[in-house]
Amino acid sequence: MRDSLTKPRLSREHTHELLRQMIRIRRFEAKCAELYSAEKIRGFLHLYDGEEAIAVGVMKSLRPEDAVVATYREHGHALARGVAMGPVMAEMFGKMTGCSRGRGGSMHLFDAASRFYGGNAIVGGGLPLATGLALADRMSGRERVTACFFGEGAVAEGEFHESMNLAALWKLPVLFICENNLYAMGTALDRSEAETDIHKKAGVYGMPAEVVDGMDVVAVEAAASRAVTAIQRYDGPRFLECRTYRFRPHSMFDAQLYRSKEEVEAWRRHDPLERFTDWLRGSGLLHDEELATIGIAVAKEVEEAVAFAERGEWEPVEHLTRYVYMDEVPA
Repeated sequence: MRDSLTKPRLSREHTHELLRQMIRIRRFEAKCAELYSAEKIRGFLHLYDGEEAIAVGVMKSLRPEDAVVATYREHGHALARGVAMGPVMAEMFGKMTGCSRGRGGSMHLFDAASRFYGGNAIVGGGLPLATGLALADRMSGRERVTACFFGEGAVAEGEFHESMNLAALWKLPVLFICENNLYAMGTALDRSEAETDIHKKAGVYGMPAEVVDGMDVVAVEAAASRAVTAIQRYDGPRFLECRTYRFRPHSMFDAQLYRSKEEVEAWRRHDPLERFTDWLRGSGLLHDEELATIGIAVAKEVEEAVAFAERGEWEPVEHLTRYVYMDEVPA
């Protein structure tokens, strides 16, 4: 049905787009960290630094009509899905021009136009939402796929098992993507889970699962495309365990005393951006001037996004209760 999507498409144009998207996410978040220190961004901030290949690879396998549900570490998912950077940055600032009108902040990005359903601050909270979206599509006869991102910490939640069970029982069109970065907040996986091969948990529910190198954008895209194609054949849900690592702490408040600097540095040698860039150079698919052009364009986009957020207005205090309840009760 979509044979072109079951294999990596390694044309110059396609690979440059994969790299550009990962650089966008990395640069956007670096600016967010800077703005957080300057108190332009307040509240919680969980960065995706190191995990960019997963969001970019999976999004390339989806169509505009498919839905996406993400975690509280979702800046990368939103940008890769196509949510404009300006409204995302404005949301970080809490401005009314943000993609959630400034009411969600970092953990609650939302954009109906791109079918991006969050951004969810509750660990595992997106899993039943994704299952429900897929159930609605199946009952309405719509041939869509819902992609659901979550961390390995979510597999300890009841919602994970309930969602796995129902999705498999009803053969719902869901792609579950576990971003296994080895630390649920500050707890190492082998200190909290008796079974550390997360994909095996999907197998318990009879769901086909695959382990993917989450630091390799081409491998992620290929695996996601295979899974999406199978889902579109009405074969039921699929599960990807993407093994990855976050280079920064769990959040801006985390002293990360639970892991050593040596461990972090060792993982940085697998940086998905540097790894892909080196591979493209070695394959003759990327020249230094092309990389520089991408960098300049992304820097300009980030600069414009910050300016957009700075220009945005705060929501008036008299709007405080707006959207809490409906203004008018339907007849």
